[in-house]
Amino acid sequence: MTLDIVDDQIFIYTRDSDISTIIKSQLFFWGFTLDYAANIYSIPLDKQLFVKTINYFEREKINFDLGSTALKYSKELEIINYNFENLKKIAENYKEGNYDEFQFNEFREFVARNIKRPLKIHQLKAAYHLYLLGNGANFSVPGSGKTTVVLTVYEKLRLEGKINTLFVVGPPACFGPWKNEFYETLGRLPKFSLLAGGYKSNRKTQYYQLKDNRAELYLTTYHSLLSDQKEVNDFLKQKDNNVYFVVDEAHYIKQISGNWANAVLKQAKLASYRCVLTGTPLPRSYTDVFNLFDFLWPDQNPISSSDKASIKYNEEINNRPIVKNILDKNIGSLYYRVRKIDLNLKPPNFFEPELITMDKYEKNIYDAIYKRIKDYSKEEYFKNIEFVNKLGKGRIMRLRQAVSYPKLLNTAVEDYAENLFEDLTDLKNIIRRYDSLEVPSKIRFLIKKVKKILKEKNKVVIWSNFIETIKLIEKHLKKEGYYCKKIYGATPIEGTKVKEEETREKIRDEFVSVDSGLNILIANPAACGESISLHKTCHHAIYYDLSYNCAQYLQSLDRIHRVGGSEYVEANYYYLQYKNTIDIDIKKNIDNKTRKMYEIVEEEYPIYSLYMFDDDGDAEAYKRIFLKTKK
Repeated sequence: MTLDIVDDQIFIYTRDSDISTIIKSQLFFWGFTLDYAANIYSIPLDKQLFVKTINYFEREKINFDLGSTALKYSKELEIINYNFENLKKIAENYKEGNYDEFQFNEFREFVARNIKRPLKIHQLKAAYHLYLLGNGANFSVPGSGKTTVVLTVYEKLRLEGKINTLFVVGPPACFGPWKNEFYETLGRLPKFSLLAGGYKSNRKTQYYQLKDNRAELYLTTYHSLLSDQKEVNDFLKQKDNNVYFVVDEAHYIKQISGNWANAVLKQAKLASYRCVLTGTPLPRSYTDVFNLFDFLWPDQNPISSSDKASIKYNEEINNRPIVKNILDKNIGSLYYRVRKIDLNLKPPNFFEPELITMDKYEKNIYDAIYKRIKDYSKEEYFKNIEFVNKLGKGRIMRLRQAVSYPKLLNTAVEDYAENLFEDLTDLKNIIRRYDSLEVPSKIRFLIKKVKKILKEKNKVVIWSNFIETIKLIEKHLKKEGYYCKKIYGATPIEGTKVKEEETREKIRDEFVSVDSGLNILIANPAACGESISLHKTCHHAIYYDLSYNCAQYLQSLDRIHRVGGSEYVEANYYYLQYKNTIDIDIKKNIDNKTRKMYEIVEEEYPIYSLYMFDDDGDAEAYKRIFLKTKK
């Protein structure tokens, strides 16, 4: 029997007597096809299958020879595997503190000469690790300066003549930070191209520019990358276009065989260097890292098929030590991670909540809705759990609206059609006319708080989870003569078709500018809680209202508590709460979740998510408060 490679196909030449029924079945299971007339098995060349087939024949003691092409290919794979294992060992030794100090000092000197921004020691160490590997992952916590690390390595590789283009795929919110950080880190403004939003026909020309007209920094979204796969492929193949391909917020490609993941993986081999960035590499499962390392090392497959199967099995039976050992053996050296404790930031100040008494009408509204929900809840014990969850989410949302801005009760809630005050005519009239009856107590207290912060020459960000509440806050602050702006879902992101409106990036840049005069930003955590940094000039945050979504809350905290300012200035957090309302339960619950989350984050291979749009906190709160279940 002879195994060879011809025209990118694996061929197995055999006499029928050489192959047993078991071996035939195995080859057919792997996808080989058989030319019965010539007794030749064939399949398109795949490195893993090539190695797997040879290992199988050797293990089963099957006599076979390798043809000349297959023998050459096998030796090439041995060299590649040897070099990869050697590289892993170098990176592992570095992480353990065993490295060539002369080479490290050379890198440090390069940084001192060529990088405008002074790097923190943890950033310098992370950058050198990434440089050693060429293709690497940074799983450091949000706010640690991952973008700065990548830009430092990009500049080193660029000046060495190895790359000339930085191509970043990520969520739209990362566009502004990449452009800002590029200048802050490297000291020059890049020629950049936004390959996202608008019409594909308009984007298309950007992929086919002549060398002298190409941008240095390309920014695109996962959605646009999926749509523009052919164009991106052609772009990466262009002569003299040596690309450093960065996947930012890489947890977005965790789904095995997901469309976004497949779109990224298809481009991997065409990039000169690759990097993945995420503070949450394991949002759901240990399998979430599979795509990340398949992208980084498409020819090496750091986690083999058999190890992937073993990880899945041991995770199902909750044998986590085995899983962690497998991951450590395969990828432990291929990523760098900085924990929150490693950042040496000043501890933030979390002030005790300001307990505020509700005014007459908002208290009447809240009490009436709470009583109605309590009465209805007595009937829920024996109903379908999915139905109860939907009701619970909707009812808790109504209570959250009531403590934020009573007029929100006039708006619809998704997947919730129940009318809690259909027969309460007086209550409906109060809600409809609320703005003419009173100003919420929270608003009045907020204005006093803002006035005090501004008087001390500070900037402040005000967080609310409701758009109409944000508009209400803006209205009353402007009425008092304060200059303020807002960022919420409808605020356009740079690269969209909207030209006449201010983008989130422009508002953010004006807010963080010391002398701009814009000292108040009102924001929604869902729109402004990820990728946007405010910490250089803003050190005060007021939570007008909270939700049960811990991920959104943690992301919002990190906006003003990050590397590059929080080492020297304390972050201050204030909370406005109505007495004897759901405000109290939300804060208590979010504090408990936060403590647990920080404990998990400090672990090696921590499974936790900061995905901001996936949370069942409202449903759980309903069961805990009204159905008295312990959760």
